[in-house]
Amino acid sequence: MTDQQRRPWIVGVSGASGTPFAAAVLRGLLAGGESVDLVVSRASRLTLLDETGIAFRDAHWREDLRCWLERGADGKPDAFAVGGAELERVRHWPAGDLAAGPSSGSYPAKGMLIVPASTACVAGVALGLSKDLLQRAASVTLKERRPLVVAVRETPLSGQTLKQMVALDEAGAVVLPASPAFYAGATHIQDLVDFVAGRVLDAAGVEHRLYRRWEGELGGGSRSPEG
Repeated sequence: MTDQQRRPWIVGVSGASGTPFAAAVLRGLLAGGESVDLVVSRASRLTLLDETGIAFRDAHWREDLRCWLERGADGKPDAFAVGGAELERVRHWPAGDLAAGPSSGSYPAKGMLIVPASTACVAGVALGLSKDLLQRAASVTLKERRPLVVAVRETPLSGQTLKQMVALDEAGAVVLPASPAFYAGATHIQDLVDFVAGRVLDAAGVEHRLYRRWEGELGGGSRSPEG
């Protein structure tokens, strides 16, 4: 695929707790054949290091991303297999690079997913700030009327944050709290993570098989996926 043909989803990872959500979304996009432009904020690198022990480095981002995506939500390494061909569809942009492609509305992109989104990130995007590439890319996504999904990960929520979430909704974004459900028959922490990731991909219109969908029949969550 040439650069002219490539239309990626921009994935922004902010500093909120919940880096397994981001990994699951990235795996889902790549499994669906999508291209990804990845922006990992400075704060999120500290969270990633704390939650997984992985140091995300600009100079070694592909190696670090592979380690991240192969790690399960329970912290076990090598829980997933990520191929080199999949990683070739990822382009990484440093968060401080405000001259990067996603900072311009003329850059071809399908939309943007912010997973997880901290309250500081919510505030910055709602107010139209561009303190880093993540916020600038989100502002561009809104002004170009492209899909923007903001997976907020915080509890409890202050009144100010709730107002900012309403502002994002009014601007056309999908505000999607990282709130797992249990009707899909979760038996592992990865199932709960994948449910949230699947709902993010649902909001973006990306096909996936990350969780069991509700089919209008009680007790479905207690059956095996094959049953």
